[in-house]
Amino acid sequence: MDSSVRERESERREIPEKRVTWAEAYFDLVFVFAITQVSNLLYDHHGGGGLLRALVVFIPVYWCWVGTTVQANVRDVDSARDRVGIFAVGLCGLLMALALPQAYGTRGVLFGAAYWGARLVLLGLILRLRGGVWRGPFGIGAAISGPLLLTGGLLHGDARLGLWAAGALIDLAGPTLLRSRLARVTYHPGHLPERFGLLMLVALGESIVSTGAPAAAATDLTSGELLAVVAAFTISCGLWWSYFAHANEAMRHAVTVAPARRDLVRRVFSYAHLVLVAAVITIAVGFHMTVAHPGERLDLGTLTLLHGGCALYLLTFGYTRWVMFRVLAHTRLVAAAVVLLLVPAMAVLRLPALAVLSTLAVLLVLLTAVEEARIRRARAAVAAAPAPRPAAE
Repeated sequence: MDSSVRERESERREIPEKRVTWAEAYFDLVFVFAITQVSNLLYDHHGGGGLLRALVVFIPVYWCWVGTTVQANVRDVDSARDRVGIFAVGLCGLLMALALPQAYGTRGVLFGAAYWGARLVLLGLILRLRGGVWRGPFGIGAAISGPLLLTGGLLHGDARLGLWAAGALIDLAGPTLLRSRLARVTYHPGHLPERFGLLMLVALGESIVSTGAPAAAATDLTSGELLAVVAAFTISCGLWWSYFAHANEAMRHAVTVAPARRDLVRRVFSYAHLVLVAAVITIAVGFHMTVAHPGERLDLGTLTLLHGGCALYLLTFGYTRWVMFRVLAHTRLVAAAVVLLLVPAMAVLRLPALAVLSTLAVLLVLLTAVEEARIRRARAAVAAAPAPRPAAE
């Protein structure tokens, strides 16, 4: 039998349902703080260079979370040894988060050392798996990208940024270049959608904090500020609806029935969710900059954070739907195009923050209504279809 056929048969065999452990859920609390720190870093420097710098440090943070999730998916981690290992990675993540405000200043070494420590712990946790899996992305993180980030922390300016960017790119390329190693891994299909769904909740939680914190700090809440809070929360609800109402369950179904599960895990979960979470963070930063100043005229940078982040979020679902089912997500692609086309018009008109937030909220509500109507019609058509005739008849 061909080796690729054997791999697919191995992926498709029945395996017990795996649930998220309490240790994993506790571990996620560290990344609540880490995502807040990335958001603050982008808020302080939200130009083109600031976006790049925030992304370069966000990728290692995200990759530590992905590494912990993958090793918890392919192994039984509900033991004292593995709980300690997960908490050790969590401590490294906490140190990375503490370093983020001054990652490009005095805390570069702390950031790099904490990341390398997390990668070494993850390598130690995965060593017990057979088939040399450790020589895949886990080995790359411990042997190459970890030392690169630590070395970058010793440098300054563009040299640090360049070395950290190289480490981030190596981490991202690892699952693709070494996918033959990942072919030997048996994934639990129910666990991954649940874990990545929890990460999306963490990111969406940041959007709520970025909405409420500026308003709560205001001396006197005006009607404009209250309306801005309503609009921002409506946008956050729309983002939740786009992911959790249908997409997460579709991902669960796709990874369960996929003939090549490892490829779907890599593309839909490891890569696409990096973009989804990053998009939500940029939108959250946009909320932070607009809710407390509803009458302020927005510049192109803030418009890009809000509308660009929303468009990127919707476009990513177009990518995941194509990867999973080879079907175009027409409504979301059209909505993303409309959101992007509004950016130059709003920049020229110099609309106030409240108008920009309200427009984006209306667009997401319309998208949700259209998708729900299409789903209802599809279900009604299935229910009305005649039952198939018996074979003998």
